Amino acid sequence: MEFDFISLGSATQDVFLGSDAFTAVESVQFDVGRGICLPFGSKVAVNKVVFASGGGGTNAAVTFARQGFRTACIGAIGTDHNAPSILDDLRREGVDAKHFQTGGDVTEYSVILVAPGGERTILVYRGETHIAADRIPWDQLKAGWMYVDSVGSVDVLEAAVMWAKRRGTHLATNPGGTELSLGLKTLAPHWKQFDIVGMNQEEAAHLTGIPFNEEDAIFKKMDDAIGGIFIMTKGQDGVRVSDGNFVYSAEIPTRDVVERTGAGDAFHSGFLVEFVRSGSIEKAVQFGTANASSVVMRFGAKAGILKKGDMGPWPPVNVTKRRLA
Repeated sequence: MEFDFISLGSATQDVFLGSDAFTAVESVQFDVGRGICLPFGSKVAVNKVVFASGGGGTNAAVTFARQGFRTACIGAIGTDHNAPSILDDLRREGVDAKHFQTGGDVTEYSVILVAPGGERTILVYRGETHIAADRIPWDQLKAGWMYVDSVGSVDVLEAAVMWAKRRGTHLATNPGGTELSLGLKTLAPHWKQFDIVGMNQEEAAHLTGIPFNEEDAIFKKMDDAIGGIFIMTKGQDGVRVSDGNFVYSAEIPTRDVVERTGAGDAFHSGFLVEFVRSGSIEKAVQFGTANASSVVMRFGAKAGILKKGDMGPWPPVNVTKRRLA
């Protein structure tokens, strides 16, 4: 079978715990200056518990499937009781999951502590996250696009690029920390084959070695390093997209945020499906923003993902365009 999209990347089991007792405190002990504080030796009341599958690879696959595209997902899971529920979630969404790999460790597991206002801290056990390149049946795979999330090693990235070149498949990526830690010098030769590369502003600044607020300098360096469109998300400050000549910008509308897990996955996958449909960066930014805005209004990274024909209960965001300085 030939797919429209194959999503390659992470799969997790998430549990969300919401409590009014999760208190935000200011402290220089935290890298970000703030943290969630809980008292030692006490029981803390939790008023919301949600179990859901997550991981950028599976989250993106659900966006593609809900938009009506033939979709497969390849990732790694363990042999614990959480593994079947991840596969069941994908199959209920119409995603082909037959090429998932099973290892001996526990499936990746996250506990998300959600404070009032949607701020959260994520506790992660990485578990069975390693996708083996030599266990992917490349010769059996056919797709118009492959979306590469966090794959855990440069071997998988290299194999995906080689396969895509043979098949004439387009590539897009929202890389994980493992990939970004390889450095731009290592990644650039592979990213030259990608149509779309996306990450957040902090990641882009660290990867390029350019100060956080020098956006045009970051764009120029990334445009030189990759083969296509570069996306830089800015959290609550919106998104910037460069095609090498122009920068497209949009602000994130103010919404009632429940919690933000999966917002980045929703934006990047939403951007991709609309770009494939229309070829328009402006429309892709609008749909990516709508998808992310819907996700943050629900607990879990998949619950709010939009279905085909739905743009959410809000007007499209305004997208501005300027020539790259």
